[in-house]
Amino acid sequence: LPFAPKMGIDLEAGGRTWTRPRVTNSDNPYIRLLVKLYRFLARRTDSKFNKVILKRLNMTRKSRPPLSLSKLAKFMSSKDGKIAVVVGTITDDKRLFDVPKFTVCALRFTETARARITKAGGECITFDKLALRSPLGKGTVLLRGPVKAREAERYFGKAPGVPGSHTKQRVRSKGRKFEKARGKRKSRGYKA
Repeated sequence: LPFAPKMGIDLEAGGRTWTRPRVTNSDNPYIRLLVKLYRFLARRTDSKFNKVILKRLNMTRKSRPPLSLSKLAKFMSSKDGKIAVVVGTITDDKRLFDVPKFTVCALRFTETARARITKAGGECITFDKLALRSPLGKGTVLLRGPVKAREAERYFGKAPGVPGSHTKQRVRSKGRKFEKARGKRKSRGYKA
């Protein structure tokens, strides 16, 4: 054939870019109701806070990492009288001896974290209570857990062994015989 037209992209059907926001897959009725509530607030108010909360409620569990009491205490040390807001779980930290008094709003609290916060005279509230207290997010501090702290994240990045790489290698077992020689010890050639 002298003229063979190239195959194009069906822009009508597929479009060029994926611009739809992520929607939660959760079957949890409480999460679904919170999404409804914050979708309304994000639409009807000019508050960026509500838009961020809505976006985070729709995130995957991977993107909603837990925040420990010690990190919470550190972030809230200079924020007296403000409400800490975490779209995720608040977990206990035994390394923190004295829990300061603060008001925390989160999706979940572990039993011990909730007990320690309330014992210190603090308060654990839910997002529907927060919407009544602070519909525009005034007087709040929006916090997040460490997203990159997952064990899986250690294996991502430049190939292990490449100069300047801190990527963890996938090894069958963590013994003396397994990938512990050249490139791993100064005494065996070099240490990367």
